[in-house]
Amino acid sequence: MQLIHDRAEGYFFIRAISHQVARVIDRDLHTSFVICVDRVVENWTPTRVEEIDDEAMQIIANLQPELVILGTGERQQFPRPSLLATLLRSGIGVEVMDNRAAARTYNLLAAEGRRAVAAFLLSAVDSA
Repeated sequence: MQLIHDRAEGYFFIRAISHQVARVIDRDLHTSFVICVDRVVENWTPTRVEEIDDEAMQIIANLQPELVILGTGERQQFPRPSLLATLLRSGIGVEVMDNRAAARTYNLLAAEGRRAVAAFLLSAVDSA
């Protein structure tokens, strides 16, 4: 499901996040997602860095970011360099961080009106 925000004075922001759940404005998300100021793409397929592929990166690129922030869960983990190289060759900056740092950075850039796109990996709740 893709939510689209069309209020000129507002934007999508992250109120809270962990490696399992994110609160975007007032809605809890339990699956990986991509966010920019005017939309949230829910159910982004990867749940781990190793699952990020060209198709997942294309979803991000389609949002035409100037900067991509990749939140990789509890800790910073880098995806395959070839996946980032495509964005970098297109002049799109990429930063990889743990989810909490990525959320703080995204919120700051979004508040400044920057065209940042953030993708967050959320893992399923452990059933132990």
